[in-house]
Amino acid sequence: MRNSGLMLMLSLLLGSWVGANEARMSYDYYKASCPNAEEIVRRELVGIFLVDATAPAAFLRLLFHDCQVQGCDASILLDAYGSRTESEMKSYRNFAIRKREAVEQIKSALEAVCPGQVSCADILAMAARESVSFSGGPRIGIPLGRKDSRTCSYQRADAYLPSPSISVDSFLQTFNSKGMSLEESVAILGAHTLGVGHCLNIVKRLYDPSPADRMDYTFQAQLRLSCPTTVPLENLTFVSNDITPVVFDNQYFVGLLMGRGLFQIDASLASDPRTQPIVRNFAADQSYFYRAFSSAFVKLSSTNVLGSASGEVRRQCSHAN
Repeated sequence: MRNSGLMLMLSLLLGSWVGANEARMSYDYYKASCPNAEEIVRRELVGIFLVDATAPAAFLRLLFHDCQVQGCDASILLDAYGSRTESEMKSYRNFAIRKREAVEQIKSALEAVCPGQVSCADILAMAARESVSFSGGPRIGIPLGRKDSRTCSYQRADAYLPSPSISVDSFLQTFNSKGMSLEESVAILGAHTLGVGHCLNIVKRLYDPSPADRMDYTFQAQLRLSCPTTVPLENLTFVSNDITPVVFDNQYFVGLLMGRGLFQIDASLASDPRTQPIVRNFAADQSYFYRAFSSAFVKLSSTNVLGSASGEVRRQCSHAN
């Protein structure tokens, strides 16, 4: 995303979304109100990354799960309080979500320098962006200016967060609704190159597979060693998404072509005639994948953002003001 022409194109594309979503975002949003905001976020994150190599995957997943529900509004960070709201973390779809407390740590560092200026929603977007870059992926320029929601809904999380067994049709509809092309929709799932999957989400595929599921036999045997029972022995048992789980690269797509996709949707992308050519292109050309992912990331992180009229800048990420 260092190419100025691509940045300009993304800025123009965002114009229509920003107007529709009410927020006025820009690439230099904090230039006057908190000029060191991005550097503060980056500094805090480096400390977290150096202690925990799995943190980038956690931050990336946190953004995805936030944006899928009410939009990119930091609703996933709200805790339950009184009778007014129940945390989205109550949703079974948010199983094993991590690093919410780390976002609060970053927020505290920003509040010490620029009180009341930087939203938790923007922190989530910046943390995910930095996670990609720190792990070896592209450096993505994103507009800022999101505001935080005052509400959350675990029922909406149950309804809108996609299952690992989602069909290709439903998957494409989900990301098309965010303005993504077919290529961008496949690229955004390349985020699976970071992190792990849990046995809870793959045992049905392992022990009751569909006849059309063409998993590599060696890979299947390896997974069954890690997940030896149809009911996981413990919920936190996990396996890597690809052979480089802490590096953001195109190995995810290389693995798909070898029948080594972890989730059902992963395997389906490699066999569906609409998406298979794109998987092959991304597996063959990492730079091509990075360009498509960067464009998709900007669109995802700009989904249904709030402006000042309907949102706020929370003083604490876990509670509305």
